[in-house]
Amino acid sequence: MSTATKPKHIGRNISRIRELRGMKQEALATAIGVSQQSISNIEGSETVEEDKLQAIANILGVSAEAIKNYSDETVLNNIQNNYEGAVINSGPTVNHNCSFNPLDKVVELYERLLQSEKEKIEYLEKLLKGK
Repeated sequence: MSTATKPKHIGRNISRIRELRGMKQEALATAIGVSQQSISNIEGSETVEEDKLQAIANILGVSAEAIKNYSDETVLNNIQNNYEGAVINSGPTVNHNCSFNPLDKVVELYERLLQSEKEKIEYLEKLLKGK
């Protein structure tokens, strides 16, 4: 009885990594100079030409080997180990909580922008009065 291993579906791996990166097919297609339909065809293929794979890997910010060896289980294990297991592991604890309120930063930025605009208005009024 033979236990033939199923070949990795490279196209599906490209699709998953692209989705994890938050990139649409159109954006990937534009970046490598092909049509969106070509990307769709590539993602439907079990194998991909090495030069196309390398170009796609460069755009996605991973190696061609990472695409070939991609697995959802590995990604989930990585997430679990880095977030949920940070306290359990003997390694350094990683704090992923914000040390500031993002809304406060938006308000602060808005106030600085408003002050800058007020200063511009004052300067322009001085120029008009000087004429």
